Amino acid sequence: MKQIDRGVALVTGASAGIGDATAKALRRAGFEVFGTSRRAAAARSDGVTMLTCDVTDDASVARLVEEVLARAGRIDLLVNNAGVGLLGAAEESSIAQAKALFDVNVFGVLRVTNAVLPTMRRHGKGRIINLSSVLGLIPGPYLALYTATKHAIEGYSESLDHEVRSFGIRVVLIEPAYTRTSFEDNTIAPDAPLGSYDAPRASMSTLMRKAIATGDAPDVVADAILKAATAAAPRLRYTAGKMARQVSLLRRFAPADGLPPLKWSSLRYGF
Repeated sequence: MKQIDRGVALVTGASAGIGDATAKALRRAGFEVFGTSRRAAAARSDGVTMLTCDVTDDASVARLVEEVLARAGRIDLLVNNAGVGLLGAAEESSIAQAKALFDVNVFGVLRVTNAVLPTMRRHGKGRIINLSSVLGLIPGPYLALYTATKHAIEGYSESLDHEVRSFGIRVVLIEPAYTRTSFEDNTIAPDAPLGSYDAPRASMSTLMRKAIATGDAPDVVADAILKAATAAAPRLRYTAGKMARQVSLLRRFAPADGLPPLKWSSLRYGF
């Protein structure tokens, strides 16, 4: 049976974890898939074409989009997955470190999106899927700056969706919770640590490691992305996994001041 041609997909941060699972799922579903990594990646046998891109570099992003268009002629789906974490109290990070985090998690999304939108507008269609988190909905003690990046992506994506609908383009948010990836190993430590936070920061790190080990498989998130990518009339938000659905529901009814910090950690909510 001939495979369905669903168009051309570009997935950032596709070398491992959620990005890798997403690239594979989209390829199996009939997309021509280009994935990115910051460093050159080995050729893959699953049909996904890997390209190098640093989402914090304007020129690198421009070269990426130019290469995909040269090879495929169009980009129908963009999945903004590349991102980094930062675990520590808010005052333990310098402004420079906070800016660097936002440069990847927020401005990286803006760079790639802005580079792809012109071709989507020319073709009169397109879909942009941004990886958010349940921490785009709830507070995240000792993840304050990371949480701020996800709140920013939530507001940006919802607003952008209204701006580009008239061009046949839709923007979708994916909100996972704990997922079994190497996120914790790749999470940045604060560059100005304070002894006052050593114990609770260590406790939060332990909590995250345990929760990630028992969290959802990356395929759960990839399935949500595939659903959002192929829906005729996509919703603005898709949660990924049972915990994410529970947190999303709780947020609709929880008090505005959120959960007390001690209870927050005991409930094991995550990113």
